[in-house]
Amino acid sequence: MQPRLVADLWVRAYLKRLELANIPAYVTFRGDANAGAVMVKCATLDGQAALWERSFDLETGAQRWMALRHGPEAEIDASIRRQRGFDPDLWVIEVESREGRTLLDEEGLSD
Repeated sequence: MQPRLVADLWVRAYLKRLELANIPAYVTFRGDANAGAVMVKCATLDGQAALWERSFDLETGAQRWMALRHGPEAEIDASIRRQRGFDPDLWVIEVESREGRTLLDEEGLSD
C-alpha cells in the first residue's frame, strides 16, 4: 500500500498540474489539511457539470477517481452542499473545462 499524501499537498499539486495544462481551477471549500477527503467538480460552462471522488478498491487496495454524478450544475452544487453537511473536512475543487478535462485519469495523480 502506498503512503497517502496529506490533502493540502495533494490539492496544491493537482492545482499546479491543472495550471500547467491551462485548465482553470480553484478551491471552493477548504477541508482538513491533513486528512480531508477531496471531491472534484468539473463545470463544462454550459450549465452542466460532473462530480468526482476517490474510491478505494478493497480487492486491489488501489484508489481511483470515480464519477459520482453528471447533470445540471445546480444539482451538482446541491449534492456538494449535502456532502459538506456530513463532512465539514471535505475539500472541493472546481475545474472549468468545456471538454470536461480534469486530468484525474492521467498518470501522476495517485496518492
